[in-house]
Amino acid sequence: MSVPELKFCPSTLSEGFSTYSATALKNLFNGKKVSHILPFDSPQQSDEVVELFMENKKHFSISGVQEKLSLVQEKNSLRLTKENEAGTHILKPIPVMLKNARMVPANEHLTMQISRQVYGINTAANAIIFFKDGTPAYITRRFDVKDDGSKWNKEDFATLAGKTKNNAGENFKYEYSYEELGLLIQKYVPAWKVEIEKYFQMIVFNFLFCNGDAHLKNFSILETGQGDHILSPAYDLVNSRFHVDDSDFALSKGLFADNYQSPARAKSGHPGKQDFMEFAKRISVNEKRIAKLLQPFLEEQDFVAVLTDRSFLDEQAKRGYLHYYRTRKNFLIAN
Repeated sequence: MSVPELKFCPSTLSEGFSTYSATALKNLFNGKKVSHILPFDSPQQSDEVVELFMENKKHFSISGVQEKLSLVQEKNSLRLTKENEAGTHILKPIPVMLKNARMVPANEHLTMQISRQVYGINTAANAIIFFKDGTPAYITRRFDVKDDGSKWNKEDFATLAGKTKNNAGENFKYEYSYEELGLLIQKYVPAWKVEIEKYFQMIVFNFLFCNGDAHLKNFSILETGQGDHILSPAYDLVNSRFHVDDSDFALSKGLFADNYQSPARAKSGHPGKQDFMEFAKRISVNEKRIAKLLQPFLEEQDFVAVLTDRSFLDEQAKRGYLHYYRTRKNFLIAN
């Protein structure tokens, strides 16, 4: 395999770029001209790189089945972090033991770009990047690392909920509801009336784009320069239906702490507009704002198809991605 010739920025998917655009370089690499090709092969291709990757994994947390590796930016280049060295970026190679595994990097990249560019959701800077042998991977910049290498305080919602494997079992990050998570935002985020609207939009987005792995550890609060906390940028957004046969929601209780469902959902088996409006009320979104916040998700967004067409998904996956999107949108409209 060789690195493909590019017609679109491998981060923003803007037309007319054979590498990262200026916007992408600013967001991902502080404006440094970092190549979209890594200076080493993928771990499947080189015994030497496999050894480096295995050493790297010893000091970086791995969650779920998707491998996450730590990189550090040095001026215009990226390399794997060394022991006790803080990384600036996270690299996700093609995983193993997943259906349609080769599409995972492109899937996550596209879903993250749609969330930002179409729906205005604050997301972690991200891109597709290629190993020297041409194999694609997903890269994201760590939003909890300051320019001087120190860290902003970051807490995920499993921690805020007091849930660990020891006290809540193997499925600790799934045993909850999105309503209860919303109440935690009110407890721990001073500007919660602003942040709760962003949270509501993220939950609707996750349903619309089939992110069935939005568990407690995939939501976080992040320290600000003023010393308080807000919702972190969104991360780990992916259409999980491509890879696992999952349900509408990652959390076991779904939207509601009491398993409420609208008459329409009871009939169709899927949540719709009325369910999300009730959800918004329960997490104290301003009632005058709910319809306006929900409306973009009910409308056909033409730019979703444009970004999907420019993405690194193969042609069959592109058709499937749009099919999932339109099917979920129809559930929202019909119910």
